[in-house]
Amino acid sequence: MDREFDNIVEINIEQEMKKSYLDYSMSVIMSRALPDVRDGLKPVHRRIIYAMDELGMGPDKPYRKSARVVGDVLGKYHPHGDSSVYDAMVRLAQDFNIRYPLVDGHGNFGSIDGDEAAAMRYTEARMTKLAMEMLRDIGKDTIDYRPNFDETLKEPVVLPSRFPNLLVNGSSGIAVGMATNIPPHNLKEVIDGAIVLIDNPDADVEELMTSIKGPDFPTAGHIMGKEGIKSAYKTGRGKITVRAVTEIEETNKGRHRIIVTELPYQVNKANLIEKIAEYVRDKKLEGISDLRDESDREGMRVVIEIKRDANPNVVLNNLYKHTQLQTTFGVIMLALVNDEPKILDLKQMLTHYIAHQKDIITRRTQYDLAKAEERAHIVEGLKIALDNIDEVIRIIRSSKTEAIAKEALMDSFGLSDKQSQAILDMRLRRLTGLEREKLEEEYEALIKEINRFREILANERLVYQIIKEELIEIKEKYGDPRRTRIMPSADEIDIEDMIEEEDVVITLTHFGYIKRTPEYTYKTQKRGGKGIVALTTREEDFVEDLYITSTHDTILFFTNKGKVFSLKAYEIPEGGRQAKGTAIINLLNLTGDEKVNAIVPIDKNTTESNLVFITKEGIIKKTSLDNFENIRKNGIIAISLRDSDELIGVRKTNGNREMIVVTKKGMSIRFDENDVREMGRSAMGVKAISLRDNDQVVAMELVEEGKKLLVISEYGFGKRTSLDEYKIQNRGGKGLITYNIKEKTGDIVSAKVVDDNDELLIISFTGTIIRLIAKDISIMGRSTQGVTLMKMKDDRVVAVAKYVEEE
Repeated sequence: MDREFDNIVEINIEQEMKKSYLDYSMSVIMSRALPDVRDGLKPVHRRIIYAMDELGMGPDKPYRKSARVVGDVLGKYHPHGDSSVYDAMVRLAQDFNIRYPLVDGHGNFGSIDGDEAAAMRYTEARMTKLAMEMLRDIGKDTIDYRPNFDETLKEPVVLPSRFPNLLVNGSSGIAVGMATNIPPHNLKEVIDGAIVLIDNPDADVEELMTSIKGPDFPTAGHIMGKEGIKSAYKTGRGKITVRAVTEIEETNKGRHRIIVTELPYQVNKANLIEKIAEYVRDKKLEGISDLRDESDREGMRVVIEIKRDANPNVVLNNLYKHTQLQTTFGVIMLALVNDEPKILDLKQMLTHYIAHQKDIITRRTQYDLAKAEERAHIVEGLKIALDNIDEVIRIIRSSKTEAIAKEALMDSFGLSDKQSQAILDMRLRRLTGLEREKLEEEYEALIKEINRFREILANERLVYQIIKEELIEIKEKYGDPRRTRIMPSADEIDIEDMIEEEDVVITLTHFGYIKRTPEYTYKTQKRGGKGIVALTTREEDFVEDLYITSTHDTILFFTNKGKVFSLKAYEIPEGGRQAKGTAIINLLNLTGDEKVNAIVPIDKNTTESNLVFITKEGIIKKTSLDNFENIRKNGIIAISLRDSDELIGVRKTNGNREMIVVTKKGMSIRFDENDVREMGRSAMGVKAISLRDNDQVVAMELVEEGKKLLVISEYGFGKRTSLDEYKIQNRGGKGLITYNIKEKTGDIVSAKVVDDNDELLIISFTGTIIRLIAKDISIMGRSTQGVTLMKMKDDRVVAVAKYVEEE
């Protein structure tokens, strides 16, 4: 009795419970519920694929019983219940559960209606082609192995996984005190993201998201909004709203029906239909008269008939609200990193995967190098033997045993044990000339391979290049289009996306009325035509500026006081051809006698980096376009002006242009932009031209080779003159004569640099517009008066706009 008590050990029950529970929880975390960040597999999935590979169940082999795979996995690697293995294997084969199946199932493997797979004795399986990419190079010492549960066999710690499987196929699992829920993604997008990170290790999550748009579920559907995706990718946690794809159809009888063609991920179709029917029965959902499932092998089709007096959109929104036609996917990007569970952001996931691939390529290259060096060593020995074949034959014939012959060969030619053995094993056919040549070619090829392998191992950049090339190969072979569409949520809709992009004419009148009109409103006319009425203005008002731009472009408004305001073109109210427009003071916060004197459309893809300003008194200033990115609602200072001066023109430039400035009294000056140094936003500027009395600047244009300077006068006269007639001068001079002003021509109103195909819109005081093609206007010398472009009767030209037709 005393001896029995000697074997009793006293243990604190609280400590024992803590220790035992911790051991259990670590076992669940490490060996059951969580995927490895490198291959994206839980142990059971890894064991299934490895066992199938050992059984030779490749995609080019016949299907074999699922029970055979389950038996091998249980007996060799996974000491748990058979249903745990078979259920995991079934999921790897279900194309509605896994984005890129790794098991090719033959037989009943379940359905989206929640039907279970047939028993494993009835179904058959083999690996898919993509599953082989999980195993590629496994035989080249690329991964580590560990003992199985009874230490009779070795199993892989991780698979080579030649594509980022954790993101591509996702993973879900509940451990102890933690859970993982990683959504599947599109293979092409994930590989593109990995390549972005290889090329630029400093790329942030935002940059990766230009390639990886969001999850891509096997059952397609719509993701509503990007905020959940951004949160998941940046923090490892996020909530993604997924909606079914629906369409409202009108029947022949004038009633409506809702057609459901795609469901949110992991929604059971049969349960969904049952739940809708239950809600209709319990009056939780109103307006539904019938419900049926018309799905077939061609695809899903659930029909929800709407009552005659019900609004189908209201019914659909109630369905989204109360049923699984809309679900939330809670993303938790938890995975094992060096056997430690960690929540990872998108960049960390890809970084760990790329590090794994670097290790795989390095180990594979070391293996290939060792094999190539080993073979080269043997071939060197064979070459020595062939070069001394008579002596080799003599040694072998005179030796009593193989061991003596081997020893003699080693002593005579300084060969290694392996080389000597290879010579003894050499067949007589190797003595032919052809075989000798083959041996030489093999040796040269081996030396090249050895050098290449050594170069790869010495150069990290080459390793990354190989990873990229092999990822691109997989992308091209297995990639497919995205299934799940990402739709903007109500609070994320960009109004710009709702506006059709089209060319529009922006007109601004002298008294500040602005409008936007579709460009196609104006017809091209011959020179000398009477034009069409563009707008009905208030008495004594007239059009002063006209520009052609796109609805999506940003429009900068520069005022005579040197301030700048900003609007999108679509924010300018549209008006008919004869409408007077909207008072610009309703759109911009103008003060007192301030009016807009220059409009500059800024294309989002613009390559110009500077703005050049010209004032009425001949002052010019150049400043960076970056200074005008964030313009306050009340505007900002664009240029400082003297009290008597006004801003009259603004041009975009790339920093290396030539300018030509034209004055009201017919003078002009051409100079290099680099004569004007870059200044700050609120600087005043420098002199562009010295003006005579009663003269002022009316236009500033950028010089373009091969084009002409078009000058148009107050009473509708105009001409084109070669720019070669205007020599380059120093900024600040008096310039050259550009127009012979007469009483019948009036003063210069505008000047434009044009080519033959440019189209021009000439606007008169009364609001008449005529559209001309530049090649119809005569080319004349600098000091001529031009020809009639627009017939004037108690009217005068006030503005000219240029439009280049795109082919």
